[in-house]
Parts: sequence; C-alpha cells; structure tokens
Amino acid sequence: MNLVLDSGAITALGRRDRQTAARITALRQRGMWPPIVSTAVLVDSLTGNRVRDASANRTVGLSLVQAVDEPLACRAAQFRGRARAGSAVDAIVVATAELLEALVMTVNPIDLARLSRHSNGVSLLPT
Repeated sequence: MNLVLDSGAITALGRRDRQTAARITALRQRGMWPPIVSTAVLVDSLTGNRVRDASANRTVGLSLVQAVDEPLACRAAQFRGRARAGSAVDAIVVATAELLEALVMTVNPIDLARLSRHSNGVSLLPT
C-alpha cells in the first residue's frame, strides 16, 4: 500500500530518534516506504533555509515526489468545495492519495477527515 505524507508528517518522519526510526522500519515492513510527497506539500513544508529545512529534507530525500497536474488540482478543488474545509494543500494531499490508492499520514486528521469523506476510499494514518 502507498503512503502519502502531509507537511506535518514530513517533519515528524524527519526526526532523528529511536521512535521515528522504529516507525519508518514498521512502514517499510508493511510495504509503505518510500512515501509519496506532493509538490504542493513541499511549498507548505520547506522554508528555503537549508538549516531549518534539514529535518524535512531528510524525509523528502527518501520520498517519491508527485507533481500536481490539472486533473489532480481539479479533483482537490472538488473536495474543498464539498467539504467547505481544509487548505488547498490538504485537498491536494487527499486527491493524491485517492489517485494512488494510498493512506495519508497526517498530523492534522480533523481537516483531512472532512476532505477525505468526499473521496473514493482515502483513509488517514495519524502520526
């Protein structure tokens, strides 16, 4: 199964500690690694400062990056319109997960749950 990360999950998985290492190992064992990161999430996750972005860049460097094309953006817009909640980036995360039949790892399950209710089978995995 594929795993799509939101910006909070990118940061969380970039930590250098035993708990995070164990979590990544478990994701690998479940066939959910490497994760997928939307290009829109990069805008939300990165500052352009290499020092500040070091944690996020560790995760992004191990991820598959998925570009946002017009059909994906339109699907994300449908989710936002129906849910009347969530940011554009959150909607793109859900649309990416729907397209790739993936779970979404998130630190923001409330907004993403509102959006994913309007998708075809997107489930959330809280960090």
